[in-house]
Amino acid sequence: MPTTLSGEAAIVGIGQTRYSKNSGVSELALACDAVRGAIADAGIAPHEVDGLVTFLMDSSDETEVARNVGLGDLTLLSRVAYGGGAAVPLLHQAAMAIASGVCRNVVVYRAMNGRSGQRMGQGVSGNIITSDLIHWSWYMPFGLLTPASWVALAATRYMHEYGVTEESFAQVAISTRRHAVNNPNAIFYQQPLSREDYFASRFICEPLRLYDCCQETDGGCALLVTSAAAARDAKQKPALIRGVSQASFDGQEQMTSFYRPDMAWLPEMELAGRIAYEQAGAGPGDMDATVLYDAFTVEVPMQLEALGFCERGEGGDFVLNGNLELGGKLPNNTHGGLLSEAYIHGVNQVAEGVRLIRGESSNQPEKCDHVLVSSGVGVPTGVLILGKG
Repeated sequence: MPTTLSGEAAIVGIGQTRYSKNSGVSELALACDAVRGAIADAGIAPHEVDGLVTFLMDSSDETEVARNVGLGDLTLLSRVAYGGGAAVPLLHQAAMAIASGVCRNVVVYRAMNGRSGQRMGQGVSGNIITSDLIHWSWYMPFGLLTPASWVALAATRYMHEYGVTEESFAQVAISTRRHAVNNPNAIFYQQPLSREDYFASRFICEPLRLYDCCQETDGGCALLVTSAAAARDAKQKPALIRGVSQASFDGQEQMTSFYRPDMAWLPEMELAGRIAYEQAGAGPGDMDATVLYDAFTVEVPMQLEALGFCERGEGGDFVLNGNLELGGKLPNNTHGGLLSEAYIHGVNQVAEGVRLIRGESSNQPEKCDHVLVSSGVGVPTGVLILGKG
């Protein structure tokens, strides 16, 4: 596999809005605020940005963002599909543009009124115009209409296959909330979650309870990517992109790959991890922290297995042993994750990876030279490995 992207680009700017349940402004306003913040954090002028990358689902046109923020000529306009699976591939696109000389400075962004506007959790029973209707139509008559229902089906199989219990899911929810309690940017800042709270919450779709499901949030987040050479003179400590991937796998659907041989495994995440590790010249044992996409708690132990942090079927025990806590073997989602900080489709996960490398997390591990960040689960996805510049 090619390894030329390793060490070619770095993230030097973070911009984010306030995360809330009702922003009171347009998604374009959120996008512009986040992009403007990333540029300011990087210490460059807006006209020095020559590339923009966002989600296919983002409602804010690049041209409108550029005009409102005051960007100059653009030589890259790119969008990535598959919902949260796009979070890391945004950086993949940006790094390729930097490494190939297409751009000098690229901003990636996502802005959404995901709570006060269109809510992802409402599912797909409405007017669907994409080709996803082909496979979703097979599941709709059985009540599989929402992301929670799709993941619940896979979670049930995972629990049956390996004996994983709700205790592991509870531990994921509690540990991420414990981190959010110290993060002033988190929706659940200073709001701890107890085991009793978790088990008292209602089922959304068995076996998933309320606190097994991520938030729906209004907000925006953006990151500025530049060359490794330019990053040496940047205003902020650079987070060097040592490995970055985008991957799909045989039999892939969008969150409903139910016809593959094993519903309790994430082959696309395994592939994405393998590519990123090879680029970085590193492995799971070299990671000091992770920022794993946690749209649902069950996705965390499944990713731990697919990414090689434990053997297949051992993810539930790995979580229960306290490994994901600050001070544990592998601190995870030190900002609170999608479960307890905010759901900005995973771009806020990448931002936390950068803060960890900078040494600026609200829950900073003593040693943090390498961080692994993952994209959405059950969709074409990606893995990002960040290191110190």
